Amino acid sequence: MKKETIERIRKFTEDRDWEQYHTPANLAKSIVIEAAELLECFQWNEQEWDREHVAEELADVLVYARNLLDELGMDEDEIVNRTMEKNEKKYPVHLARGNARKYTELKEEARRRENRT
Repeated sequence: MKKETIERIRKFTEDRDWEQYHTPANLAKSIVIEAAELLECFQWNEQEWDREHVAEELADVLVYARNLLDELGMDEDEIVNRTMEKNEKKYPVHLARGNARKYTELKEEARRRENRT
């Protein structure tokens, strides 16, 4: 997220004195609520949906996530890259490419293949 956007979110919150409500639990709840509203955009039709409504709900998720990052003193690049490193190990390309199975299933499938040879 661009620095200007982050500052705009922070200013919006500060101007309204909403930091007092931004506990980690409240922000986490808000993320889930907004994510549910995002999911609702696709509830009955996955092919036809309102792009603007999706953008609004996705923006709400991102704003609450940004607020939670601030509240917890976390850096999004750091935590995303740390998780990506873990995911790259859990989902190696040679096992996961074109496959939506969970990493535990991928590893089990790889073990079965090894035992056959």
